[in-house]
Amino acid sequence: MSHLSTEVLKNSAQPQTGGAAQKKQAGPTCRFCHAPLTVNLVDLGMSPLCESYLAADQVNAMEPFYPLHVYVCGQCYLAQLEEYVKREDIFTEYAYFSSYSDSWLNHAKKYTELMTKRFALDGKSLVVELASNDGYLLQYFVEKQIRVLGIEPAANVAKVAVKKGVPTLVEFFGVDLAQRLVGSGQQPDLLLGNNVLAQVPDLNDFVRGMKILLKHGGVVTMEFPHLLRLMDENQFDTIYHEHFSYFSMITTEKIFAAHGLTLFDVEELASHGGSLRIYARHAEDHSKPVSSAVTELLRREHEAGLDRVERYSEFEENVKETKRKLLEFLIRAKSEGKKVVGYGAPGKGNTLLNYCGIRTDFLDFTVDRNPYKHGRFLPGTHIPIFPPEQLREARPDYVFILPWNLKNEIMEQLSFIREWGGKFIVPIPSVKVYE
Repeated sequence: MSHLSTEVLKNSAQPQTGGAAQKKQAGPTCRFCHAPLTVNLVDLGMSPLCESYLAADQVNAMEPFYPLHVYVCGQCYLAQLEEYVKREDIFTEYAYFSSYSDSWLNHAKKYTELMTKRFALDGKSLVVELASNDGYLLQYFVEKQIRVLGIEPAANVAKVAVKKGVPTLVEFFGVDLAQRLVGSGQQPDLLLGNNVLAQVPDLNDFVRGMKILLKHGGVVTMEFPHLLRLMDENQFDTIYHEHFSYFSMITTEKIFAAHGLTLFDVEELASHGGSLRIYARHAEDHSKPVSSAVTELLRREHEAGLDRVERYSEFEENVKETKRKLLEFLIRAKSEGKKVVGYGAPGKGNTLLNYCGIRTDFLDFTVDRNPYKHGRFLPGTHIPIFPPEQLREARPDYVFILPWNLKNEIMEQLSFIREWGGKFIVPIPSVKVYE
C-alpha cells in the first residue's frame, strides 16, 4: 500500500449529507424539478433494502421493509422512488464489490484504454471517479501512471481500493466536496461515474458538484441503465431502494443543462441489460461539438413516447405477467421434484425474489463468488448464500441466474452442470430455460 493511499484514506472526512435540505411537502415531489409526482410507473409492493444481507443471528429479528413504488414526473419525465432511507444508511457499509465480475473488469479496462486514447491522457492528467468502489477501474489508470483519485462513501470497500494503490476519499460527493477539492488544486481532466447517478438522492447537488469540480476543457462520463431498455425488456428487478432514479436521455440532458453541462456524445452499451455512457462538457466549452449520436437517440426516445405520460402506464401490467409466468414455472418444477438453486446474490435478485414471493420453498439456496456474503441470508426471503463450490455437491436440476445481465459469463463458468443434465433459468425479460 502506498504512503499516499494510506494518508488519503486516513485523513478523509466522514460521509457528508451534501446539499440543502428540501422543505417537506404534502405528497412526493420530483427530486430534480420539484413538480408533484402523480404518474405511476410500477408498484412492486414492500421490500427490504436489497444489499442488507443478514447474518445468522439476525434471521429471527424484525426486518424493515419499505415501499418500492416508482413514479414518473409529468414535467421532466424523471422516473424515481421516494427517498425512504438516507443514503448514509445504505452506502456507509456496502456489500457490493465490483471486482467479482470478470466481464465488468474487462469493461473497465476497455474504458480506460478508450478514454486514454480519445482524450490524450498522460502522467500530467488527473482522473477522478465518483463511487469508485474497490478500485476496479482506477487501477487500470494507475497501471498507465496516470494520476487518479477515487471518491467512495463505503469505508469497507474503499479499504480494498487503497490496497490496490488507488488513493480514495471516504465521502459522499456533492457541491461541498467539489469546492474543497477545487480549493486544494484538484480538478480532473476526466471525471467519471459508473452506475452512481441512479444512486444519488440529491441530483441537483451532485450534478452541480460535477460542474464545479470539472477542469476547464475537461470531460465527464457517466454510465447508467437506460430507462427505455428497462421498460422495453421488462427489467423491473433493476428497481430497488438504492436506485433512487431511472434515466432517459431526454431527462438526463435537461438535468445536466440546468447545471451548465452539455451532453456532447453518447454510447449505447450492453452492460447491465442496456446502459448509456454519456459524455458531458462545460456549456461554454465549444471545442467538443454535439454528435449525431445525441440527436439520434433523443429522436428515438421521442418516437418511443418517453415524453408522454401515457407511455409509462403500460409497464406495470408487463411486470405482473412476468411474475405469474415465473411462478407457474417454479411451481411446476417443484411439483415434479426438481431441485432449483440460485446463482448470485445481487441487488436485482432480491427485488425479483421479494416481489414474486420466492423463498426457500422454491429456491433451496444461492451461491456467490463474494466471500463477504458467504454464510449470510438474502434480505426478506432468507435464502442462504454459499460459496460456488456448493453447486457440485448439490447437483441441482436448475440453476436460477439472478444477475441475468451476466448470464453468458456465468453459464460459461458453470458449464460443468451439464455433467448431470443441469439447466439454467433466466427470469428477464421473461422466464427462459437454457439447456
